[in-house]
Amino acid sequence: MLNALKVLMSFYISKWSKKPVQWGVPISITIEPTTSCNLRCPECPSGKREFTRPTGMLQTDFFKQTIDSLSNKILHLNFYFQGEPFLNPKFLEMVNYASRKNIYTSTSTNAHYLNDANAKKTVESGLDRLIISIDGTTQDTYEQYRIGGDINKVKEGAKNIIKWKKELKSSTPHVIFQFLVVQPNEHQIEDIKKIAKEIGVDEVKFKTAQIYNFEKGNRLIPTIDKYSRYKKETDGSYSIKNEMLNHCWRLWHSTVITWDGLVVPCCFDKDAQHQLGDLKTSDFETLWHSEAYNKFRASVLRSRSEIDICKNCTEGTKVWA
Repeated sequence: MLNALKVLMSFYISKWSKKPVQWGVPISITIEPTTSCNLRCPECPSGKREFTRPTGMLQTDFFKQTIDSLSNKILHLNFYFQGEPFLNPKFLEMVNYASRKNIYTSTSTNAHYLNDANAKKTVESGLDRLIISIDGTTQDTYEQYRIGGDINKVKEGAKNIIKWKKELKSSTPHVIFQFLVVQPNEHQIEDIKKIAKEIGVDEVKFKTAQIYNFEKGNRLIPTIDKYSRYKKETDGSYSIKNEMLNHCWRLWHSTVITWDGLVVPCCFDKDAQHQLGDLKTSDFETLWHSEAYNKFRASVLRSRSEIDICKNCTEGTKVWA
């Protein structure tokens, strides 16, 4: 908690002074289990197979070394960046390692690998929060975004998790249905609430979609304004709704570590273009307080609109059911 207080104070002093100050280390980290994925989602680098960085799997020894160096400071481990976490054969073993260190753990999955055995192992691992992406209630709608996916596998995976939570008398993981609202599925918003209640998941979240080429319109942009990150201008073009403010809480309280040890500023840097260090050659605290990291924080405080990964960023774009 002392570290969290240092981070919070650092952020507000930096925001006020327009100069980067960082006294603590992240209270939340994201670690990428893999860049591999079984689906072909059209707005995802993993799905489009368009990464310029190598595809691979997080190794257990490197993961444990990283967690050991930060476990007395961090409160939350998000076990997801790009790819499908359950494709890493050691994924649940690593979740359990972090859980035994009393770190709150979460992940996001397309649920195609939550068979009965994996569902039991997931509950037993100590995972605290499980986000299941389910972007449709019928196969024809679901597969318009989750290309190559099977809606029945997703539902069955969710049922398996709920079953084993009951069997093992476990309150975790907290199961969330995350519904990415796009134009092809926006008519099923009420339907997904009903399905979630029938299966017994804990909550539903509606997420707005990040669209890469949105300026001239896109078939995925919802017609329901509440669920769109973009607004239509009088000339027919589209722009991001959110005001681009010159500060970002993420740069002070969290970080992202790729499967191969690269440290990048946030989850919007999907291709690791803004590499702030490499944990294969340096320890994390040195990188966190390095000149490179502080230069990036300074650029955000100066003019966030000039940073490419910030241009399509809309903080707080999840809508609660």
